[in-house]
Amino acid sequence: MDAPPIVSAPEWAAAHQALLVKEKELTRAHDALAASRRRMPWLAVDKPYEFDGPDGKVNLLGLFGGRRQLVVYRAFLGPDVHGWPDHGCRGCSMVADHIGNLAHLNARDTTLVFVSRAPQRDIERVKARMGWQMPWYTLTDSFDADFGVDEWHGTNAFIHDGPQVFRTYFINNRGDEALGTTWSFLDMTALGRQETWEDSPAGYPQSAPYEWWDWHDEYGRHEPSRWFGEPDPNDPNDQRPARED
Repeated sequence: MDAPPIVSAPEWAAAHQALLVKEKELTRAHDALAASRRRMPWLAVDKPYEFDGPDGKVNLLGLFGGRRQLVVYRAFLGPDVHGWPDHGCRGCSMVADHIGNLAHLNARDTTLVFVSRAPQRDIERVKARMGWQMPWYTLTDSFDADFGVDEWHGTNAFIHDGPQVFRTYFINNRGDEALGTTWSFLDMTALGRQETWEDSPAGYPQSAPYEWWDWHDEYGRHEPSRWFGEPDPNDPNDQRPARED
């Protein structure tokens, strides 16, 4: 192993600061990419799709669970997938292992679901074995082929306006590797994180950063902590940190 040089603490700090400049450039580039995603044209979804769920059949609008946005990950789990019947695809299973508590996404009016070809009884069996909690539906038609996920995994984002559903973005291949956190999923949606610092089209829903964050079992029960959000410049006692770029 050809290890890097061993340096003093000041030299290490200088090297870190030099690399931090590039990290900040990457962060700002990611923010700009997310802003461009929010300006992507929408594609109307007019074809009826049907899924089997734990409570019976549901259409695409039903997958939203009453929320404005929907993120759908196509996982390969079924009789024709390696690992069956005990497991799904290794890669898709690793993606599933990265999914945290969905209450935080739900707090931004966004639902995340997984879809596969396996019957519901088998999905529930594998979910129980692996400890997964996300909603998981069974594909019954051409949804996977129509949205580019019939031969490979991928993540589609949707939004609805009343009964009309629109496709807003799509990520697959190595792009899926960056997904898994609340922020990564929101950054691929049409509405984004819905925070005031974001570069979003006029009229998009936005609130102060951090203020919407809460414990996953407390959303909707009380006002968010005053500690979060941008500091009040007119209040000398407001010591909250400003959002960093």
